[in-house]
Amino acid sequence: MTTNPIIGFCGMTHLGLNSAIAGASKGFQMICFDADADLIAKLAQGDLPVVEPQLDELLATHKGKVTFTSLLADLHKCDVVYVAPDVPTDDTGKSDLSGINKLLDLVMPEIKKDAVLVVLSQVNPGFTRNRGRDEGPLYYQVETLIFGRAVERALYPERYIVGCVDPAAPLPVPYRIFLEAHDCPILPMRYESAELAKISINMCLVASVSVANTMAEICENIGADWSEIVPSLRLDKRIGQFSYINPGLGISGGNLERDLASVIRMADAHDTDAGVVRSWIDNSVHRKGWPFRTLKTEVLDNNPDANICVLGLAYKENTHSVKNSPALVLLDSLRDSGASGEVTVYDPVVAANAVGENLCSAPSSLEACQRSDVVLIMTPWDEFRSLDLGALSQKMKGKIIIDPYAVLDANQADELGFKYITLGKLAD
Repeated sequence: MTTNPIIGFCGMTHLGLNSAIAGASKGFQMICFDADADLIAKLAQGDLPVVEPQLDELLATHKGKVTFTSLLADLHKCDVVYVAPDVPTDDTGKSDLSGINKLLDLVMPEIKKDAVLVVLSQVNPGFTRNRGRDEGPLYYQVETLIFGRAVERALYPERYIVGCVDPAAPLPVPYRIFLEAHDCPILPMRYESAELAKISINMCLVASVSVANTMAEICENIGADWSEIVPSLRLDKRIGQFSYINPGLGISGGNLERDLASVIRMADAHDTDAGVVRSWIDNSVHRKGWPFRTLKTEVLDNNPDANICVLGLAYKENTHSVKNSPALVLLDSLRDSGASGEVTVYDPVVAANAVGENLCSAPSSLEACQRSDVVLIMTPWDEFRSLDLGALSQKMKGKIIIDPYAVLDANQADELGFKYITLGKLAD
């Protein structure tokens, strides 16, 4: 009977935490390292710094298999060690790799010589080969977690993409055992191919997003309804039921933006064409401006003193991240516009003081709407889907709802006398 290998994860941010706790649920003993002793103390008490559905419950269930530590010596017990800190990006989408480089420098001398070292963080093509390892095997594994669905993606991956020195060589047994426990295809390839595969996946997602946003905006102007068109696309096998074809407010979160920026830099360096990528970025910027343009036309042009309620600050539901959030773009535009009314914000996870000054906050979504002339739903949280429109009508001073993601029931809103505006449909 083969004994399960001990797996280490270094870097207890979103990627490392979700991946490690999911690994424990598969029956593996996990050593979770971070050099921040204060963070480790909090994690040991079950105080997680990230918000993900089911993550707290998963840790509580499998805490006996998870050891949080700030001691490098504990990594010597591991057969496979993942280096998995989140890689931050700046406003141009450029990755800051100093953190992962520092962590690799810290970890490499401390692990067993025959332990498998795996870079899980997203890095630029060429990074893994250039880092190298004098002793022991080194791999790059493509991470495919999604904010708000990280636990699901870590537990049930579609496939594993593994960058190798030699894709034809068998994977080391401890690494293979861990990967095979997740019951999905394993695709070995050279380092650079794996690093570029992640970017290629995100490029395809951006293409779908851009098609949806471009065509939904046309619908808004000619009387078509994008929500009627979407089912026909999902039934086309060349597009599929899981396509990113719901209209939205551009690209947010940082990961997709990073990959678009990386492709443009590579194209510029090698004199290849990336015009379509630049167009996707332009489309994203344009679509992010939709809420403010709509608010200006429908409300502020006639009433610059209007009270405004913004529901949702996170860039999407089920996450605390506000990286490139459309809500923040809206709030910035409001500040620049000179609008003088009260702005009240509410998000189930993100505090108002985390995103700006001079904003009013409220304890609930319904209370945030008190005396507002207009409500904008900027994040499609489930909590907002259960908003009582009758109670909302009583709370609000005005009767305008701007709901890009179609969170609320449009027919009920119409029946209650609201002017209801959403993406992909001509406003009534």
